[in-house]
Amino acid sequence: MSAEKKSVNDKGAAKKKAAAQAIESFFLNRDESWMKFNQRVLEEAIDPENPLLERVKFLAITASNLDEFFEIRVAGTLQRLEDGTSYPDEAGLTAEERLNRLSQRMAEFVQAQYQCWNDLLLPAMHKEKIQVLRWDELNDTARGRAMQFYVDEVDPLLTPVTIDPSHPFPRVLNKALCLALLLRHKRRTTASRTIPAALGVVTVPRSLPRLIPLPSEDGCCDFIMLHELIESQVEKMFRGYEVLTRAAFRVTRNSNLYMQEEESRSVLESVRTELHNRRKGDAVRLEIESGATEEVVERLRINFELEPWQVFRTNGPVNLSRLMNLYSEIKRPALKFPPFAGKEFRLSPKSTDIFDELRKRDVLLHHPFDSYSTVEEFIEAGAVDPSVISMKQTLYRTSKDSPIFRALIEAAQSKDVTVVVELMARFDEDSNIRWARELEDAGVGVYHGIYGFKTHCKLALLVRRDPDGVVRRYAHLGTGNYNPVTARFYTDISMLTSRVELTSAVQKVFNYLTADTETVNYEPLLVAPLTLAPRLIALIEREAEHAKAGKPAAIIAKMNGLLDQPTVEALYAAAQAGVEIDLIVRGMCSLRPGVKGLSESIRVRSIVGRFLEHSRIFYFKNGGKDDEVYCGSADWMPRNLVERCEVVFPVTQPDLKQRLRDEILKAYLDDNTKARLLQADGEYIRAPREGASFDSQKHLMELAMESGDDRAANKLLVGA
Repeated sequence: MSAEKKSVNDKGAAKKKAAAQAIESFFLNRDESWMKFNQRVLEEAIDPENPLLERVKFLAITASNLDEFFEIRVAGTLQRLEDGTSYPDEAGLTAEERLNRLSQRMAEFVQAQYQCWNDLLLPAMHKEKIQVLRWDELNDTARGRAMQFYVDEVDPLLTPVTIDPSHPFPRVLNKALCLALLLRHKRRTTASRTIPAALGVVTVPRSLPRLIPLPSEDGCCDFIMLHELIESQVEKMFRGYEVLTRAAFRVTRNSNLYMQEEESRSVLESVRTELHNRRKGDAVRLEIESGATEEVVERLRINFELEPWQVFRTNGPVNLSRLMNLYSEIKRPALKFPPFAGKEFRLSPKSTDIFDELRKRDVLLHHPFDSYSTVEEFIEAGAVDPSVISMKQTLYRTSKDSPIFRALIEAAQSKDVTVVVELMARFDEDSNIRWARELEDAGVGVYHGIYGFKTHCKLALLVRRDPDGVVRRYAHLGTGNYNPVTARFYTDISMLTSRVELTSAVQKVFNYLTADTETVNYEPLLVAPLTLAPRLIALIEREAEHAKAGKPAAIIAKMNGLLDQPTVEALYAAAQAGVEIDLIVRGMCSLRPGVKGLSESIRVRSIVGRFLEHSRIFYFKNGGKDDEVYCGSADWMPRNLVERCEVVFPVTQPDLKQRLRDEILKAYLDDNTKARLLQADGEYIRAPREGASFDSQKHLMELAMESGDDRAANKLLVGA
């Protein structure tokens, strides 16, 4: 290489390095930000102010979150490294740098999880007479019951395998709990010749509960882990062998779906094929009990082709997410949050049904503080009302036995019903395929949206011939999934409306989803991947112009994640223009607040509490005369703005705007109990308590209960 060419290359490398350093000074790494979110969830498990079983539940959630993080994010990074397609992230870090930093953080986090379990939760459970016992701790009565369960339910499902040339290592499925045993054959060992120890593997049946209840004294709750029960019987499974050592382990695999559009006959068939591959993807993590011998660990690590940093020794149950069973099995209300039912919606005195109500006004619901049954009843009303001509609905995630699902099937018997089902809602693909087929069998027109873009918007549209003979549209627009189960513990916004400008725009969105026909505009809706991103930037820039002109300028935005670099840069520019910006970001956030000369007027907080904060609300002061509020399904992340079909809708009715601004957003900004404040270095600190403590979710529950004391049991169904 010539000296001149080398000099040019060196200068180019220096520029890239300087650019990377500049980027890192402005943006936080998304994966590290996610780890800090999971740390905030773990803090709820540590917090003694939370009821004991809720703390166990929070710990289980952190484990489930970490599973998905390995299956998707870590697996994706490893895949890009293998493919040679790695590139610097928003913080300027390469894939190798990200993994180096993450590996240490993940190891520390796993250690903190088990410290929480061993040092805090187990002793607290013991005080409440709740015990997870080992086999050698069981009395005769408990052993007898456990053995009966083993003989009747467990033994018929077990397949012990000894690894040798005739018996290759079994295919261990994703996240399947297994036992590894080091075995020495009794007959093949002599004083002059010792055969190397063999490896035995037993897969713990997934169809059985991980925690087996045991007979116990009154007021006590005793359990044994299923793998502990199986371990106690391994000598019987491997007769002729001496069991030298045993340990539970679990392998996490790459769960990303890699589909080839040109090779797929249909989206449904393509997703179904890839789901089979997911269970057998490349291993990305090995969890194994801390007492496992080095020989067992190394044999497993080499078999699964893992690096040492991908091995996590656990000082306790290998799969902490299964502790969720304790929450569901133990019927001790005093150890859980008090039951809460959202406020029921009431029709106005002169309204005859929900359609009559919506012709007069929009209806805004804040779940779970407002009951989700209102949304279910709106869909059910459309299904049974003979005046409703057609129904259209998007489904991203729903639940088994959902009233909405049943209503759509019933409606198909007498009217045109169209449903856009997102088959690639992560980890819900199997159930969505089943539901899509059931809907088709019932006569529903089922579509799967625009190939290459997930359909994540939350829309329902009913077309009705009203008593005055006019055909009108009625719509539901929301921030959350049509899932009545998660609606009880996710916070979300719903709006029901008959406004022509909104319902006609919703119709255009459905046309886009079913026919891939783009229109000139979807106003007043903001639709991704078409209009949302540029319109969002324009709204932020408008606030900056107001600030420069000396007019009131402020942004309050609540979302799950903030990672889109152009949006973050627009927020930085607005802050430098003098806009006051408050961001309520539950999870990942790449923006650095409070940096001198860059983001001094930006504040970022995260609320982690009893309910999962899932609503997206965006407020723009707009010069102080005509403030604007939007809600919708999209976070400020690249996947939402350019990779998904999303809808953000304006809320224009004055009383509803006021509620969103002065009741809901204000509560989150006033929170000094469950709020954590993001610092410029990427760390989070507890919001300072000045005066009395204020818990936003608790406050909103109290408001709902106060206004719901006189709630009526009226239904929204026509004629009810």
